[in-house]
Amino acid sequence: KMINNIVRSIVYFLIFMTLQLLVLNNISFFRVATPFLYLYIILKQPTDLSRNQIVIISFLAGVIMDLFSNTPGMHAAVCTFVGVIREPLFHFFIGKEISEGSIPSYRVCGFGGFFRYTLSFVVIHHTALFILESLILFDPLFLLIRIVSSVILTTALILTVEALNFESSRSGE
Repeated sequence: KMINNIVRSIVYFLIFMTLQLLVLNNISFFRVATPFLYLYIILKQPTDLSRNQIVIISFLAGVIMDLFSNTPGMHAAVCTFVGVIREPLFHFFIGKEISEGSIPSYRVCGFGGFFRYTLSFVVIHHTALFILESLILFDPLFLLIRIVSSVILTTALILTVEALNFESSRSGE
């Protein structure tokens, strides 16, 4: 099972980072809503990984985003932050004991639990990222519109991908 989780994590990382960098980074609805589907990589890590392992994976995802998005250190900093809070956030919203090594999904957490976990994770990530980006030109209304619209878009994409994730529903994870 551990080998399967490692392979799954690598495949998710490659697929979602490539999709983010080649397609989604070029999408911006009305110059405010930007989808960050690569967060799915962090959300879907097995529950038995240590906080340090999650932080390393999160940091790597952020560094790769920064390298290809011309955002020096912003994604790395925010992804590291959400990597640190992922475990307590997961346990707060799921609230039940999940078997060791489970992967967060609709099936494991229920739709409501997975939705709350995903939404709170995305809200925290986007708020931190857009506040960090807006330190130079601060417009509170534009910042709020950007956070809300991007949260809605990213959460909808993550929930859609999760609904289409046949592997999760088939294996009971």
